[in-house]
Amino acid sequence: MKQLNKWIAAGFLIVGIVCLVWGCTPYQGETESLQTQETEKRGPKIGVSIYRYDDEFMRLYRLELKQYLEEAYQAEVVMRNAGGDQEEQNRQMEQFIAEGCDGIIVNPVDVQAAGHLADSAVQAGIPLVFINREPGEEEKSRWKEHKMAVSSVGTDSRQAGTYQGELLLETPKKGDLNGDGTVSYAMLKGEEENEDSRFRTEYSIRALEAGGMEAEELFSGSGQWDQEKGKKLAKTALDTYGSRLEVIISNNDAMANGALKAAEEAGRVPGKDILLVGIDGLRDTVGYIKEGKMTGTVLNDHEGQARTASDILIKMLGGEEVDTAYLVDYIKITGVSTFQNLEGEE
Repeated sequence: MKQLNKWIAAGFLIVGIVCLVWGCTPYQGETESLQTQETEKRGPKIGVSIYRYDDEFMRLYRLELKQYLEEAYQAEVVMRNAGGDQEEQNRQMEQFIAEGCDGIIVNPVDVQAAGHLADSAVQAGIPLVFINREPGEEEKSRWKEHKMAVSSVGTDSRQAGTYQGELLLETPKKGDLNGDGTVSYAMLKGEEENEDSRFRTEYSIRALEAGGMEAEELFSGSGQWDQEKGKKLAKTALDTYGSRLEVIISNNDAMANGALKAAEEAGRVPGKDILLVGIDGLRDTVGYIKEGKMTGTVLNDHEGQARTASDILIKMLGGEEVDTAYLVDYIKITGVSTFQNLEGEE
């Protein structure tokens, strides 16, 4: 009888151990389901190459891009600085492919390299979106013709230049501070071969002339989008032409901010005896507009562009067909009321 009781007790012990093990160990199907859910939750891996980190506008752009991709799509974002070196950007593209990125966003150092970058991504089966610096029409036509998973998000710099001219026309004397019938200006350009720089320069003057004003270029130079270089160019123009110089038109706000400092150091009174306009809508520049020192700027909507680029890339990852190019409108900024409206939208 004692022996029987021992066998019964042993049986209960074995059953208890089996139940404990089965109760604590998930069913294999449940484990696979949890792993699948975790993978889906992580989102895609996106490689992003920016032409230069020291460009203030692109700093704002890349921060918005990273935040939006992470929050809206739970993406893992790998951000790289090309440092103004196209060869380095080419290497970064190869690294993104080798690291298994699902999608790639590139702010090209040189738009002439767009074809090579597009081919590299397509051969690897990875969708690509170019941002800010738009490849040429011939290249975009090639994407469409060959049904390549490549797109671009940018702006129309003709619109930006036109808005700059209109900002000057909206001032009391239409930019002609000395009343001689001619707007005498200095032009601070970005990169010489850059399409944005060319169109912003050309169309700002076209708008002045379309508004009935004569325009005389006293000085022009390439400041490479840089504030300190813009300041040096403005100083040269101010030293050379003195009070004859009525307007300084800059292809971006960084150079316009540098021109403002140069004008103040030269004893001029920005907003009164010299007018300055820029492009980008940087916070410092908008602050100068509020103070009456800067005539105006044109908002280059980095938030709208970053979100559009992200959305387009995710659509391509989902197998959707997209257009080869998307444009985001510029917005004129003049005075406190405009700035307050923009703040209300944020």
